[in-house]
Amino acid sequence: MVTTTRTGLTAGPALLLLDVGFTALAWPGAVLLALGHLPEASRPGLLPLLLYPGGYLLFLYALGLYRRDALLETRKSMVRAPLAAGLGMLLASVAGALLPPPFGTPEATVLMVAALAAFVAAGFGARVAFFALRAHGAFRRRLLIIGAGHCAWELVLLLRREGRTLNYEVTLVQSPAMGAVEPRLTADPENRILVVEDGFLAIARRAGADQIVVAPDDRRGLDMMALLACRTAGYPVYEYLQFLEKEIGRIDVKRLELGFLVFNEGFSFGPISRVLKRGLDMVASLGLLLFTAPFLLGAALAVRLEDGGSCLYRQQRVTRGGRVFHILKLRTMRADAERAGAVWAAAKDPRITRIGQFLRRTRLDELPQLINVLRGDMSLVGPRPERPEFIRELAAKLPLYDARHLVKAGLTGWAQVNYPYGASLDDARSKLSYDLHYVKNHGILFDLLILAQTLRVVLWPGNTVR
Repeated sequence: MVTTTRTGLTAGPALLLLDVGFTALAWPGAVLLALGHLPEASRPGLLPLLLYPGGYLLFLYALGLYRRDALLETRKSMVRAPLAAGLGMLLASVAGALLPPPFGTPEATVLMVAALAAFVAAGFGARVAFFALRAHGAFRRRLLIIGAGHCAWELVLLLRREGRTLNYEVTLVQSPAMGAVEPRLTADPENRILVVEDGFLAIARRAGADQIVVAPDDRRGLDMMALLACRTAGYPVYEYLQFLEKEIGRIDVKRLELGFLVFNEGFSFGPISRVLKRGLDMVASLGLLLFTAPFLLGAALAVRLEDGGSCLYRQQRVTRGGRVFHILKLRTMRADAERAGAVWAAAKDPRITRIGQFLRRTRLDELPQLINVLRGDMSLVGPRPERPEFIRELAAKLPLYDARHLVKAGLTGWAQVNYPYGASLDDARSKLSYDLHYVKNHGILFDLLILAQTLRVVLWPGNTVR
Protein backbone atom coordinates (compact mmCIF):
# COMPACT_ATOMS: atom_id res chain seq x y z
CA MET A 1 0.00 0.00 0.00
CA VAL A 2 1.32 3.45 -0.94
CA THR A 3 1.39 5.99 1.87
CA THR A 4 1.77 9.74 1.71
CA THR A 5 4.19 11.69 3.87
CA ARG A 6 3.32 15.02 5.35
CA THR A 7 4.96 17.97 3.63
CA GLY A 8 3.41 21.03 5.33
CA LEU A 9 3.94 24.67 4.46
CA THR A 10 7.31 26.37 4.65
CA ALA A 11 7.53 29.62 6.58
CA GLY A 12 7.19 32.06 3.66
CA PRO A 13 4.00 30.61 2.14
CA ALA A 14 2.57 30.12 5.63
CA LEU A 15 3.06 33.80 6.48
CA LEU A 16 1.55 34.78 3.13
CA LEU A 17 -1.59 32.79 3.98
CA LEU A 18 -1.72 34.46 7.39
CA ASP A 19 -1.42 37.88 5.73
CA VAL A 20 -4.22 37.04 3.29
CA GLY A 21 -6.40 35.75 6.12
CA PHE A 22 -5.87 38.71 8.46
CA THR A 23 -6.33 41.15 5.58
CA ALA A 24 -9.59 39.42 4.60
CA LEU A 25 -10.78 39.88 8.19
CA ALA A 26 -9.67 43.51 8.67
CA TRP A 27 -10.43 45.11 5.30
CA PRO A 28 -14.22 44.48 4.99
CA GLY A 29 -14.84 45.98 8.43
CA ALA A 30 -12.70 49.01 7.62
CA VAL A 31 -14.54 49.46 4.30
CA LEU A 32 -17.95 49.39 6.01
CA LEU A 33 -16.83 52.06 8.47
CA ALA A 34 -15.39 54.19 5.67
CA LEU A 35 -18.47 53.92 3.47
CA GLY A 36 -20.59 55.10 6.37
CA HIS A 37 -18.77 58.45 6.16
CA LEU A 38 -19.24 58.84 2.39
CA PRO A 39 -22.31 60.06 0.50
CA GLU A 40 -23.89 57.62 -1.91
CA ALA A 41 -22.47 59.33 -4.99
CA SER A 42 -18.89 59.14 -3.69
CA ARG A 43 -18.86 55.47 -2.78
CA PRO A 44 -16.36 53.47 -4.86
CA GLY A 45 -17.08 50.31 -6.79
CA LEU A 46 -15.66 46.85 -6.18
CA LEU A 47 -12.51 47.25 -8.30
CA PRO A 48 -11.01 50.19 -6.34
CA LEU A 49 -11.78 48.36 -3.10
CA LEU A 50 -9.79 45.34 -4.32
CA LEU A 51 -6.85 47.54 -5.35
CA TYR A 52 -6.06 48.36 -1.72
CA PRO A 53 -5.44 44.82 -0.37
CA GLY A 54 -3.80 43.90 -3.69
CA GLY A 55 -1.31 46.77 -3.39
CA TYR A 56 -0.65 45.94 0.26
CA LEU A 57 0.15 42.28 -0.44
CA LEU A 58 2.32 43.30 -3.41
CA PHE A 59 4.46 45.56 -1.23
CA LEU A 60 4.75 42.92 1.48
CA TYR A 61 6.49 40.78 -1.13
CA ALA A 62 8.44 43.65 -2.70
CA LEU A 63 9.89 44.72 0.65
CA GLY A 64 11.13 41.20 1.36
CA LEU A 65 8.70 40.29 4.14
CA TYR A 66 8.65 36.63 3.04
CA ARG A 67 12.42 36.20 2.81
CA ARG A 68 14.45 34.24 5.30
CA ASP A 69 16.03 37.27 7.01
CA ALA A 70 12.66 38.91 7.73
CA LEU A 71 11.17 35.60 8.87
CA LEU A 72 13.98 35.15 11.39
CA GLU A 73 14.18 38.74 12.65
CA THR A 74 11.04 39.90 14.44
CA ARG A 75 12.07 43.56 14.50
CA LYS A 76 12.77 43.74 10.78
CA SER A 77 9.44 42.12 9.99
CA MET A 78 7.46 44.38 12.31
CA VAL A 79 9.10 47.58 11.04
CA ARG A 80 8.60 46.83 7.36
CA ALA A 81 4.95 45.71 7.57
CA PRO A 82 3.57 49.24 8.26
CA LEU A 83 5.73 50.58 5.42
CA ALA A 84 4.14 48.03 3.09
CA ALA A 85 0.72 49.15 4.31
CA GLY A 86 1.53 52.80 3.56
CA LEU A 87 3.00 52.14 0.12
CA GLY A 88 0.13 49.81 -0.80
CA MET A 89 -2.38 52.45 0.26
CA LEU A 90 -0.67 55.11 -1.87
CA LEU A 91 -0.44 52.85 -4.92
CA ALA A 92 -4.11 51.88 -4.68
CA SER A 93 -5.18 55.51 -4.21
CA VAL A 94 -3.25 56.68 -7.28
CA ALA A 95 -4.51 53.76 -9.37
CA GLY A 96 -8.08 54.37 -8.22
CA ALA A 97 -7.87 58.06 -9.10
CA LEU A 98 -6.66 57.19 -12.61
CA LEU A 99 -9.47 54.72 -13.31
CA PRO A 100 -12.33 56.10 -15.42
CA PRO A 101 -15.91 56.28 -14.04
CA PRO A 102 -17.64 54.24 -12.76
CA PHE A 103 -14.52 52.33 -11.67
CA GLY A 104 -12.60 55.26 -10.20
CA THR A 105 -12.53 56.43 -6.61
CA PRO A 106 -14.14 59.90 -6.36
CA GLU A 107 -13.28 60.28 -2.67
CA ALA A 108 -10.13 58.49 -1.56
CA THR A 109 -9.18 60.21 1.72
CA VAL A 110 -11.50 58.22 3.95
CA LEU A 111 -10.53 54.98 2.21
CA MET A 112 -6.83 55.78 2.58
CA VAL A 113 -7.18 56.22 6.33
CA ALA A 114 -9.27 53.03 6.60
CA ALA A 115 -6.75 51.06 4.50
CA LEU A 116 -3.75 52.23 6.50
CA ALA A 117 -5.38 51.34 9.82
CA ALA A 118 -6.68 47.99 8.59
CA PHE A 119 -3.43 46.85 6.97
CA VAL A 120 -1.18 47.92 9.83
CA ALA A 121 -3.41 45.95 12.21
CA ALA A 122 -3.52 42.96 9.83
CA GLY A 123 0.27 43.02 9.35
CA PHE A 124 0.97 43.03 13.08
CA GLY A 125 -1.67 40.37 13.75
CA ALA A 126 -0.33 38.03 11.07
CA ARG A 127 3.24 38.38 12.35
CA VAL A 128 2.31 37.88 15.99
CA ALA A 129 0.50 34.68 14.98
CA PHE A 130 3.43 33.59 12.80
CA PHE A 131 6.09 34.08 15.46
CA ALA A 132 3.86 32.36 18.05
CA LEU A 133 3.50 29.35 15.75
CA ARG A 134 7.23 29.33 15.10
CA ALA A 135 7.95 29.42 18.85
CA HIS A 136 5.80 26.29 19.25
CA GLY A 137 7.81 24.33 16.69
CA ALA A 138 5.90 25.03 13.47
CA PHE A 139 7.59 25.27 10.07
CA ARG A 140 10.01 22.41 10.69
CA ARG A 141 10.95 19.89 8.06
CA ARG A 142 12.32 16.42 8.73
CA LEU A 143 15.00 15.42 6.25
CA LEU A 144 16.53 12.01 5.80
CA ILE A 145 19.91 12.56 4.12
CA ILE A 146 21.53 9.51 2.53
CA GLY A 147 25.21 10.01 3.24
CA ALA A 148 27.21 11.54 6.06
CA GLY A 149 30.37 12.64 4.33
CA HIS A 150 31.68 16.00 3.16
CA CYS A 151 28.88 16.46 0.61
CA ALA A 152 26.22 15.91 3.30
CA TRP A 153 27.99 18.34 5.63
CA GLU A 154 27.97 21.06 2.95
CA LEU A 155 24.28 20.38 2.32
CA VAL A 156 23.36 20.74 5.99
CA LEU A 157 25.49 23.88 6.30
CA LEU A 158 23.89 25.59 3.28
CA LEU A 159 20.37 24.62 4.33
CA ARG A 160 20.79 26.06 7.81
CA ARG A 161 22.28 29.27 6.41
CA GLU A 162 20.05 29.86 3.38
CA GLY A 163 17.24 27.29 3.29
CA ARG A 164 13.68 28.47 2.80
CA THR A 165 12.65 26.27 5.74
CA LEU A 166 13.57 27.89 9.04
CA ASN A 167 14.22 24.67 10.96
CA TYR A 168 15.43 21.33 9.63
CA GLU A 169 15.40 18.15 11.69
CA VAL A 170 18.18 16.17 10.05
CA THR A 171 18.76 12.44 10.17
CA LEU A 172 21.78 11.19 8.22
CA VAL A 173 22.25 7.61 7.07
CA GLN A 174 25.69 6.17 6.37
CA SER A 175 27.15 2.81 5.49
CA PRO A 176 30.82 1.76 5.13
CA ALA A 177 30.34 1.53 1.34
CA MET A 178 29.57 5.30 1.19
CA GLY A 179 32.88 6.36 2.73
CA ALA A 180 33.90 7.94 6.03
CA VAL A 181 31.65 10.06 8.24
CA GLU A 182 32.48 13.79 8.20
CA PRO A 183 33.74 14.72 11.72
CA ARG A 184 32.03 18.13 11.58
CA LEU A 185 28.67 16.37 11.30
CA THR A 186 29.26 14.27 14.41
CA ALA A 187 30.42 17.36 16.33
CA ASP A 188 26.98 18.99 15.89
CA PRO A 189 24.46 17.54 18.40
CA GLU A 190 21.55 18.58 16.14
CA ASN A 191 22.55 15.93 13.59
CA ARG A 192 21.47 12.35 14.13
CA ILE A 193 23.64 9.84 12.25
CA LEU A 194 22.43 6.26 11.78
CA VAL A 195 24.02 3.24 10.17
CA VAL A 196 22.03 1.34 7.54
CA GLU A 197 20.83 -1.98 8.95
CA ASP A 198 17.41 -2.84 7.53
CA GLY A 199 17.09 -0.48 4.54
CA PHE A 200 16.28 3.20 4.06
CA LEU A 201 12.51 2.77 4.23
CA ALA A 202 12.48 1.56 7.83
CA ILE A 203 14.72 4.47 8.88
CA ALA A 204 12.53 6.97 7.00
CA ARG A 205 9.49 5.70 8.86
CA ARG A 206 11.21 5.83 12.26
CA ALA A 207 12.48 9.36 11.59
CA GLY A 208 9.09 10.55 10.30
CA ALA A 209 10.89 11.95 7.26
CA ASP A 210 9.16 14.48 5.01
CA GLN A 211 11.75 14.18 2.24
CA ILE A 212 14.79 12.08 1.36
CA VAL A 213 17.91 13.69 -0.10
CA VAL A 214 20.62 11.56 -1.71
CA ALA A 215 24.02 13.12 -0.94
CA PRO A 216 26.78 10.49 -0.49
CA ASP A 217 30.39 11.26 -1.36
CA ASP A 218 30.60 7.97 -3.28
CA ARG A 219 27.48 6.67 -5.04
CA ARG A 220 29.00 3.37 -6.08
CA GLY A 221 27.84 1.69 -2.87
CA LEU A 222 24.35 3.22 -2.98
CA ASP A 223 21.45 0.77 -2.71
CA MET A 224 19.14 1.95 -5.51
CA MET A 225 16.50 -0.69 -4.77
CA ALA A 226 16.23 0.64 -1.22
CA LEU A 227 15.70 4.15 -2.59
CA LEU A 228 13.07 2.85 -5.01
CA ALA A 229 11.26 1.27 -2.06
CA CYS A 230 11.14 4.71 -0.39
CA ARG A 231 9.86 6.33 -3.57
CA THR A 232 7.09 3.79 -4.10
CA ALA A 233 6.10 4.15 -0.43
CA GLY A 234 5.32 7.83 -1.02
CA TYR A 235 8.52 9.51 0.14
CA PRO A 236 9.83 12.26 -2.19
CA VAL A 237 13.43 11.41 -3.16
CA TYR A 238 15.76 14.14 -4.47
CA GLU A 239 19.34 14.28 -5.62
CA TYR A 240 21.68 16.70 -3.85
CA LEU A 241 21.86 19.41 -6.54
CA GLN A 242 18.16 19.22 -7.40
CA PHE A 243 17.08 19.59 -3.78
CA LEU A 244 19.60 22.30 -2.95
CA GLU A 245 18.65 24.47 -5.92
CA LYS A 246 15.01 24.31 -4.89
CA GLU A 247 15.77 25.16 -1.26
CA ILE A 248 18.29 28.01 -1.60
CA GLY A 249 17.35 29.45 -5.01
CA ARG A 250 20.74 29.00 -6.64
CA ILE A 251 22.95 26.30 -8.16
CA ASP A 252 25.91 25.06 -6.14
CA VAL A 253 28.69 25.68 -8.68
CA LYS A 254 31.32 24.06 -6.46
CA ARG A 255 29.74 20.62 -6.81
CA LEU A 256 28.01 21.16 -10.13
CA GLU A 257 27.79 18.14 -12.42
CA LEU A 258 27.01 18.73 -16.08
CA GLY A 259 24.60 15.80 -16.01
CA PHE A 260 22.40 17.76 -13.61
CA LEU A 261 22.00 20.55 -16.17
CA VAL A 262 21.59 18.12 -19.08
CA PHE A 263 18.91 15.84 -17.64
CA ASN A 264 16.89 18.22 -15.45
CA GLU A 265 14.20 20.61 -16.66
CA GLY A 266 15.16 24.15 -17.60
CA PHE A 267 16.82 26.26 -20.30
CA SER A 268 13.53 26.68 -22.13
CA PHE A 269 13.71 29.52 -24.67
CA GLY A 270 10.35 29.33 -26.46
CA PRO A 271 9.19 32.07 -28.87
CA ILE A 272 6.16 32.96 -26.72
CA SER A 273 8.32 33.65 -23.66
CA ARG A 274 10.68 35.74 -25.75
CA VAL A 275 7.80 37.85 -27.10
CA LEU A 276 6.29 38.32 -23.62
CA LYS A 277 9.66 39.27 -22.16
CA ARG A 278 10.33 41.81 -24.92
CA GLY A 279 6.83 43.26 -24.51
CA LEU A 280 7.40 43.68 -20.77
CA ASP A 281 10.76 45.33 -21.47
CA MET A 282 9.29 47.82 -23.93
CA VAL A 283 6.23 48.83 -21.89
CA ALA A 284 7.94 48.97 -18.48
CA SER A 285 11.13 50.73 -19.61
CA LEU A 286 9.19 53.38 -21.55
CA GLY A 287 6.89 53.97 -18.59
CA LEU A 288 9.81 54.16 -16.17
CA LEU A 289 11.66 56.61 -18.42
CA LEU A 290 8.64 58.94 -18.53
CA PHE A 291 8.06 58.65 -14.78
CA THR A 292 11.71 59.16 -13.77
CA ALA A 293 12.59 61.82 -16.37
CA PRO A 294 12.63 64.69 -13.80
CA PHE A 295 14.91 62.70 -11.45
CA LEU A 296 17.16 61.72 -14.35
CA LEU A 297 17.53 65.30 -15.55
CA GLY A 298 18.20 66.56 -12.04
CA ALA A 299 20.84 63.88 -11.41
CA ALA A 300 22.54 64.61 -14.76
CA LEU A 301 22.68 68.32 -13.90
CA ALA A 302 24.21 67.53 -10.48
CA VAL A 303 26.93 65.39 -12.08
CA ARG A 304 27.77 68.15 -14.56
CA LEU A 305 27.90 70.87 -11.90
CA GLU A 306 30.17 68.87 -9.55
CA ASP A 307 33.26 68.74 -11.78
CA GLY A 308 32.22 70.05 -15.22
CA GLY A 309 32.66 66.66 -16.89
CA SER A 310 30.24 64.69 -19.02
CA CYS A 311 27.10 63.55 -17.20
CA LEU A 312 26.76 60.33 -19.21
CA TYR A 313 29.24 57.46 -19.20
CA ARG A 314 29.53 54.91 -22.02
CA GLN A 315 31.32 51.63 -21.53
CA GLN A 316 31.58 48.33 -23.42
CA ARG A 317 29.60 45.47 -21.90
CA VAL A 318 28.59 41.98 -23.06
CA THR A 319 25.03 40.72 -23.56
CA ARG A 320 23.30 37.66 -25.09
CA GLY A 321 25.44 35.60 -27.44
CA GLY A 322 28.60 37.41 -26.37
CA ARG A 323 27.63 40.56 -28.31
CA VAL A 324 29.38 43.73 -27.16
CA PHE A 325 27.36 46.93 -26.74
CA HIS A 326 27.84 50.33 -25.12
CA ILE A 327 26.02 50.66 -21.81
CA LEU A 328 24.74 54.09 -20.72
CA LYS A 329 25.07 55.25 -17.12
CA LEU A 330 25.24 58.49 -15.23
CA ARG A 331 28.91 59.10 -14.45
CA THR A 332 29.68 58.35 -10.79
CA MET A 333 33.51 58.40 -10.92
CA ARG A 334 36.08 61.03 -11.71
CA ALA A 335 36.53 61.70 -15.41
CA ASP A 336 40.08 60.26 -15.27
CA ALA A 337 39.12 57.20 -13.20
CA GLU A 338 40.59 54.68 -15.66
CA ARG A 339 43.75 56.31 -16.92
CA ALA A 340 45.66 53.08 -16.15
CA GLY A 341 43.06 50.80 -17.77
CA ALA A 342 40.10 48.71 -16.61
CA VAL A 343 39.99 48.13 -12.86
CA TRP A 344 37.47 46.24 -10.70
CA ALA A 345 35.20 48.66 -8.86
CA ALA A 346 35.35 48.38 -5.08
CA ALA A 347 32.58 48.90 -2.51
CA LYS A 348 34.27 52.08 -1.19
CA ASP A 349 36.15 53.05 -4.33
CA PRO A 350 38.04 56.37 -3.85
CA ARG A 351 37.38 57.23 -7.52
CA ILE A 352 33.66 57.68 -6.81
CA THR A 353 32.56 61.31 -6.49
CA ARG A 354 30.29 62.64 -3.75
CA ILE A 355 27.34 62.89 -6.14
CA GLY A 356 28.31 59.48 -7.50
CA GLN A 357 27.99 57.89 -4.06
CA PHE A 358 24.43 59.15 -3.76
CA LEU A 359 23.56 58.06 -7.30
CA ARG A 360 24.92 54.57 -6.72
CA ARG A 361 23.13 54.15 -3.43
CA THR A 362 19.78 55.22 -4.89
CA ARG A 363 20.42 53.40 -8.21
CA LEU A 364 19.73 56.63 -10.11
CA ASP A 365 22.94 56.10 -12.08
CA GLU A 366 21.31 53.04 -13.68
CA LEU A 367 18.34 54.93 -15.17
CA PRO A 368 19.95 55.66 -18.60
CA GLN A 369 20.17 51.90 -19.10
CA LEU A 370 16.43 52.00 -19.79
CA ILE A 371 17.48 53.38 -23.19
CA ASN A 372 19.62 50.24 -23.66
CA VAL A 373 16.54 48.17 -22.83
CA LEU A 374 14.46 50.01 -25.43
CA ARG A 375 17.21 49.48 -28.01
CA GLY A 376 17.21 45.74 -27.31
CA ASP A 377 20.77 45.61 -25.94
CA MET A 378 19.51 44.64 -22.50
CA SER A 379 16.43 43.36 -20.73
CA LEU A 380 14.89 44.65 -17.53
CA VAL A 381 15.80 41.35 -15.86
CA GLY A 382 18.87 39.25 -16.51
CA PRO A 383 22.49 38.75 -15.42
CA ARG A 384 24.34 42.03 -14.95
CA PRO A 385 26.44 42.89 -18.04
CA GLU A 386 30.19 42.70 -17.43
CA ARG A 387 33.07 44.26 -19.35
CA PRO A 388 34.77 42.13 -22.03
CA GLU A 389 38.12 42.32 -20.22
CA PHE A 390 36.65 40.92 -17.01
CA ILE A 391 34.60 38.26 -18.80
CA ARG A 392 37.70 36.77 -20.42
CA GLU A 393 39.34 36.57 -16.99
CA LEU A 394 36.30 35.11 -15.23
CA ALA A 395 35.44 32.61 -17.99
CA ALA A 396 38.97 31.20 -17.71
CA LYS A 397 38.58 30.65 -13.96
CA LEU A 398 34.87 29.83 -13.53
CA PRO A 399 33.33 26.90 -15.46
CA LEU A 400 30.04 27.73 -17.22
CA TYR A 401 30.52 31.47 -16.79
CA ASP A 402 29.62 31.99 -20.46
CA ALA A 403 26.21 30.37 -19.78
CA ARG A 404 25.16 33.78 -18.44
CA HIS A 405 25.07 34.96 -22.07
CA LEU A 406 22.30 32.57 -23.06
CA VAL A 407 19.92 35.43 -22.16
CA LYS A 408 20.17 39.19 -22.45
CA ALA A 409 21.98 41.11 -19.76
CA GLY A 410 19.63 42.83 -17.32
CA LEU A 411 19.13 46.09 -15.47
CA THR A 412 18.30 44.00 -12.40
CA GLY A 413 18.47 40.27 -11.83
CA TRP A 414 18.25 37.32 -9.46
CA ALA A 415 21.87 37.76 -8.35
CA GLN A 416 21.38 41.48 -7.68
CA VAL A 417 18.38 40.96 -5.38
CA ASN A 418 20.04 38.11 -3.48
CA TYR A 419 23.74 38.95 -3.21
CA PRO A 420 25.44 42.15 -1.97
CA TYR A 421 27.84 44.24 -4.02
CA GLY A 422 31.19 42.52 -4.59
CA ALA A 423 34.11 42.63 -6.99
CA SER A 424 36.28 39.57 -6.28
CA LEU A 425 36.55 36.12 -7.82
CA ASP A 426 34.62 34.61 -4.90
CA ASP A 427 31.88 37.21 -5.34
CA ALA A 428 31.73 36.42 -9.07
CA ARG A 429 31.39 32.70 -8.28
CA SER A 430 28.57 33.34 -5.81
CA LYS A 431 26.73 35.62 -8.25
CA LEU A 432 27.21 33.02 -10.99
CA SER A 433 25.33 30.49 -8.85
CA TYR A 434 22.29 32.82 -8.86
CA ASP A 435 22.68 33.72 -12.54
CA LEU A 436 22.74 30.04 -13.56
CA HIS A 437 19.56 29.46 -11.58
CA TYR A 438 17.92 32.36 -13.39
CA VAL A 439 19.09 31.29 -16.86
CA LYS A 440 17.86 27.75 -16.17
CA ASN A 441 14.44 28.80 -14.85
CA HIS A 442 13.73 32.22 -16.35
CA GLY A 443 10.24 33.20 -17.46
CA ILE A 444 7.85 36.14 -17.38
CA LEU A 445 6.52 35.32 -13.88
CA PHE A 446 10.05 34.96 -12.49
CA ASP A 447 10.93 38.34 -14.06
CA LEU A 448 7.94 40.01 -12.40
CA LEU A 449 8.91 38.61 -8.99
CA ILE A 450 12.48 39.88 -9.42
CA LEU A 451 11.25 43.33 -10.48
CA ALA A 452 9.09 43.48 -7.36
CA GLN A 453 12.02 42.57 -5.11
CA THR A 454 14.22 45.23 -6.70
CA LEU A 455 12.38 47.84 -4.60
CA ARG A 456 13.83 46.24 -1.45
CA VAL A 457 17.36 46.46 -2.87
CA VAL A 458 16.89 50.15 -3.68
CA LEU A 459 15.60 50.94 -0.17
CA TRP A 460 18.12 48.75 1.68
CA PRO A 461 21.08 48.30 -0.73
CA GLY A 462 23.35 46.47 1.73
CA ASN A 463 20.71 43.98 2.84
CA THR A 464 20.54 41.46 -0.01
CA VAL A 465 21.75 38.19 1.50
CA ARG A 466 18.94 35.66 1.86
